[in-house]
Amino acid sequence: MKNIFKIGLIGLVFALVNCKSVNYSKMFYDGVKPEKISDQFSFAEGPSSDKEGNVYFTDQPNDKIYYWDWKTNKIVEFLDKTGRANGTHFDKDDNLITCSDDKGEIWKISKDKKIQVLLKNFEGKRLNGPNDVWNDEFGGMYFTDPLYERDYWVNFKQEISHKSLYYRNKNGKIDKLETFTQPNGIVGSEKFKKLYVSDIDAGKTYVYDILGEGKLSEKRLFCEMGSDGMTLDKDGNLYLTGKGVHIFNRDGKKMYQIPIDEDWTSNVTFGGENNETLFITASKSVYILPTKVKGVR
Repeated sequence: MKNIFKIGLIGLVFALVNCKSVNYSKMFYDGVKPEKISDQFSFAEGPSSDKEGNVYFTDQPNDKIYYWDWKTNKIVEFLDKTGRANGTHFDKDDNLITCSDDKGEIWKISKDKKIQVLLKNFEGKRLNGPNDVWNDEFGGMYFTDPLYERDYWVNFKQEISHKSLYYRNKNGKIDKLETFTQPNGIVGSEKFKKLYVSDIDAGKTYVYDILGEGKLSEKRLFCEMGSDGMTLDKDGNLYLTGKGVHIFNRDGKKMYQIPIDEDWTSNVTFGGENNETLFITASKSVYILPTKVKGVR
């Protein structure tokens, strides 16, 4: 019993020392916890912020896209019949790019709700189901294509055996870049010239250097954690999701975990007036958390 107490005490001291070294007060406000702003969804996913700081996100089982209006702190329905949109990201022209996996497509949706199907196959074969996407400074996009067979897919037949990371350039040319066990969350940064990709079933997240248009370095292991979704702040810290939100510094060292009282935390992004509010999608709910850091657009 004494040994157990001693081990526990050592662990507590170690945790406190680590907390001091991280200095969370530079990132978060004391006593401020994530605020649940709605729990009306079947499965909230894919948040991304537009140029005004409003955050758009999906409810894939109900085939809808909503947005959080930060000025009113209200949730507004944006679009019904979204191609079963999952992950999203805004391009340079403030069009919403969606991984609409009902038919294995990626859509571009303008603010006035005009829809363009950007891609639906690779080398003439249906994609498995695009999951997450990040648009780069060259007008292209990186996207992940795992396989999560949906009960709403009609007459689905897998045509691509691998689960991979792709790049589509601004002219529509698509290249397969790398195959994973089950690629999922993805985010990049023009500022840091980095691209992060989660291999969720392998329990790993990798990082690449962005070397040019659709050109990446060899992947490197970033951390031993997979993730459904992810985002970056201005200091290069990476936010991963699963059981709450896990924050890693640029060296891949875990700094902090934000607890979320839900079965699963699917995704996270920054939004709001100054891009300082963490917007979190988790199962049937969405949360906001004001921070002292800014996201990287």
